[in-house]
Amino acid sequence: MPACPAAIPNAATDAEEEPPMDIQHYMQTLGRQARAASRVLAAASTAAKNAALIAMAAEIRAHGAELLAANACDLEEARAAGLEPALIDRLTLDEKGVEAMAAGLEQVAALPDPVGEMSDIKRRPSGIALGKMRVPLGVIGIIYEARPNVTADAAALCLKSGNAAILRGGKEAIQANRAIAACVRAGLVQAGLPEHAVQVVETTDREAVGALITMPEYVDVIVPRGGKGLIERISKDARVPVIKHLDGNCHVYIDDEADPAKVVPIVENAKTQRYGTCNTAESLLVARDVADIYLPEIARMLAAKGVEMRCCAESLALLREAGIAEARLVVATEADWHEEYLAPILAVKIVAGLDEAIEHINGFSSGHTEAIVTENYSHAMRFLREVDSSSVMINASTRFADGFEYGLGAEIGISTDKIHARGPVGLEGLTSQKWIVFGNGEVRR
Repeated sequence: MPACPAAIPNAATDAEEEPPMDIQHYMQTLGRQARAASRVLAAASTAAKNAALIAMAAEIRAHGAELLAANACDLEEARAAGLEPALIDRLTLDEKGVEAMAAGLEQVAALPDPVGEMSDIKRRPSGIALGKMRVPLGVIGIIYEARPNVTADAAALCLKSGNAAILRGGKEAIQANRAIAACVRAGLVQAGLPEHAVQVVETTDREAVGALITMPEYVDVIVPRGGKGLIERISKDARVPVIKHLDGNCHVYIDDEADPAKVVPIVENAKTQRYGTCNTAESLLVARDVADIYLPEIARMLAAKGVEMRCCAESLALLREAGIAEARLVVATEADWHEEYLAPILAVKIVAGLDEAIEHINGFSSGHTEAIVTENYSHAMRFLREVDSSSVMINASTRFADGFEYGLGAEIGISTDKIHARGPVGLEGLTSQKWIVFGNGEVRR
């Protein structure tokens, strides 16, 4: 394995063996530096934060070739280690991806700054005026696997929302993450902001994660992005609040009043545009009255794309009768209704109608994203009100459940929790509100 190039100043490389370190001391140092930087960022002007973001984007473009070289090194190691195709896909950077990172930084710079925003100002009978002000959370620890673009996205969103960030990427992307972090640091310094406002954990030792999630004196919230096992472990062991989603078992329901022109394109995009993302559809529900009309057409499209269908008994019989290749059909088990496949596999079930579809989704969904295809307004409104997920859609692909598509510039992650932040978490989700009072000498009687 050739050594990864030391392409960017101060970016560590595979050629350098990590020196032995006291992980607890190292993480405490990062925490102290982040806490100090967070106080500076909380008072930083919008202009300074935007200048840093623009400078980071310029650094990423200027060092694009080096970023790709670092990523190539990560990919070579990942393939040698036998990582799954879905993980390789998430890990891969190309020229388009580098430009997307830079453009994402610029897009966040163009977004309104939420910090200091005042709302709900009301005059009270006592004479005081009472309202709320949006403020940063403080220090955000982000733990993620494989995706090197998260380093830039997280840096952008944390910085613009006035938060310091400690980023712990997966060992699979260590070279690219270090290279991107060097660009981020350079941008911060150019704008006169603390270089410790965004810190990437330089060790791949898992003890660092344990330390990060148990430092409430330095870290205000943890955002884990990765597999279900990682997120479950972090949620279980953390002594810091966690913004999370465990998995993405997303559903598309074809209603008995669906528009025929919308059915196949929506299912095709929701399932097959990308298999390894949390907003990819994993379950398809079809109303019984239209199953013989739509399901064979959907199945032929899926079979042509190599998608395996895990079918309920009724849908299996219908698709066999329609001549769908037997190799693409499998009898579904109870576990399939819960599954996030992240692969060309789709659970398929015929339901009586809207009531059963909503009951099934609320019973088996992970609470991420669900979509209904219908022209019936009442059905659509019931679906919106009664489906208990963080994103609910009418006549649109589940793949739209994304911070960029929602106009957030980027996202720090998806939350399926029900407090503070839910769905794609952008700038507003990385802030809180405090009460503010304006008086003119009033005293309480």
